[in-house]
Amino acid sequence: MSKYTFVLYHERQKEFLAALQELGLVDITTTGWEANGEERAMLAELEQHRAAKSCFAELAKEEGFEPGEPFSDGEEAFRQYLQASAAIEELKGRLEKARREADELAVWGDFSPEAVKKLAEDGVVLRFFSVYDSEFAAVRRAAGDAIIVEPVAEREGRTYFVVVAPDGGEIPFDAQEQKAPETTAAGKRREIAAMEAQMDELRAVMARAYASRDAIEAHGERLRERLDFSRAAGSGRREVENRLVIMEGWATQETSARVDELLEGYPDVVYFKEKPTPQDDTPVVLKNNRFVNPFEVIGQFYALPKYGTMDLTAFFGPFYMIFFGFCLGDAGYGLILVLASFFLRRKKTTAMKQIANLTLLCGLASVLFGFLAGSFFGVQLAGVKMFAGIREKFFDTDMLFTLSLGLGLVQIIFALVLNIVNVSRRFGFKYSLGTLGWLMILVGGLGMMFLPGVGIVLPSPVYYIVMGVGAVLMLFLHNPEKNPLVNFGSGLWNTYNNVTGLLGDVLSYIRLFALCLSGGTLALVFNDLAFGLTADMPVVVSQIVAIIILLFGHSINLFMSALGAFVHPMRLTFVEFYKNAGFESTQREFSPLRKAEK
Repeated sequence: MSKYTFVLYHERQKEFLAALQELGLVDITTTGWEANGEERAMLAELEQHRAAKSCFAELAKEEGFEPGEPFSDGEEAFRQYLQASAAIEELKGRLEKARREADELAVWGDFSPEAVKKLAEDGVVLRFFSVYDSEFAAVRRAAGDAIIVEPVAEREGRTYFVVVAPDGGEIPFDAQEQKAPETTAAGKRREIAAMEAQMDELRAVMARAYASRDAIEAHGERLRERLDFSRAAGSGRREVENRLVIMEGWATQETSARVDELLEGYPDVVYFKEKPTPQDDTPVVLKNNRFVNPFEVIGQFYALPKYGTMDLTAFFGPFYMIFFGFCLGDAGYGLILVLASFFLRRKKTTAMKQIANLTLLCGLASVLFGFLAGSFFGVQLAGVKMFAGIREKFFDTDMLFTLSLGLGLVQIIFALVLNIVNVSRRFGFKYSLGTLGWLMILVGGLGMMFLPGVGIVLPSPVYYIVMGVGAVLMLFLHNPEKNPLVNFGSGLWNTYNNVTGLLGDVLSYIRLFALCLSGGTLALVFNDLAFGLTADMPVVVSQIVAIIILLFGHSINLFMSALGAFVHPMRLTFVEFYKNAGFESTQREFSPLRKAEK
């Protein structure tokens, strides 16, 4: 990355930024930017664009939905969408209220509200009541001959009746008085029909907006272009009574020659080009091959690597894939993920293709590891005749437990090696001596414990020398800027932290074993449940019931197992691996000022 400092006359700033935006290769630093009223309005409109995208996705799922005739341009389509969506939300509330009122009015039948008002004017007041059916006889007895009580309807255990009595006067029975209806159910249904017709018109507008979604998206990109330009124009430092503007920009090394060419030919601009320093908030752009690129999705859940440090995506990607397959632990479930990846690939967006590739890689790892673990949709392959010859090759629980811890140790050691390489490259080898010493102690101790078990016998002094040198490096040389004797105290404290930290880090990898075991056990349980419960049923019925149990059970288990296989390896990556590899993060991604169409 190349760092630029631009100095120019303030009246030329927008003209200069327009030239940079046309070039589309320079990221302008906007630290400290605060949105003004116009920019806040643009931010709100961009949020409406995101809501429109979600709304269109929901519309496409509606049964029988068909796009309409597209609008002439994206701005008109977006304006019509906003008006229609707001009107639909308001109309939905009115429709719900009207339907509820129509149900309430239906009990009073078809009558003339005008006639009721006329009777009231002539002194005959109708009052409306309801009671439970069992209480209506008592109401009649209490009313006697003095008050006219006329039942109208019975619904859901209540009797609705009309009383001819003075308005607001005392009545000799206990009943719930209803509000006098101002219209009939038929009249309310006519209102509902009119609102539904209006809703159809609004949905037709939404169908046209859906057909114009590409134009609406382009309109949103142009809006974002304006906002980015406005942010850049509001950035920079003013000097010499606000007459000069000083701005900071960034370009990749591959494209900096084209930026230089523009700047050399641009009048009235002074610029300085230099390499970024560790103190700079340098933007980051990831560059990975086709195999590693899908794992960028995982890394971006946490943060981007700080500029100048090592991008760990290529190093944690294979581990993540292996851990995912370990956690899922079933070849059948992995096969479903492989098939799902081909479905996701049909989506044409770059992000969806990246997710499809990630799903494919994790699915293949699950198929491989599920076969090694001897599980296919919960069926234990060790008990299948065709696999009798390799029955002893399948992993048992003891092997899975040991493998989970072994993989953890391998990843931690690998992370320490990366930490040494990264620190040596950035600051010099002497700054990595402390980590190198800890690595030598760890490798020496593991070699002493496990190498004899695989037939490799080294003289004991070799282990002691390696571990002794490591102890010296870790205790006395972990900070080259201090005296070795001064380092000893902090070295002891680091030793305590390293030992306890390593123990906790390694034990964290037991989750791989636990998830693999729990998913496989649940799959086996659903199989036993499906065939055990249906053993005494008629053949056709037992097959149908067994299929239902298997589909339901394995669907739940696949969802829960895949969720665990997605989250827990991510946790191991972000905590154990990143910590031991010395990962440093940033939130600033390289985002050049550019035209929307570019």
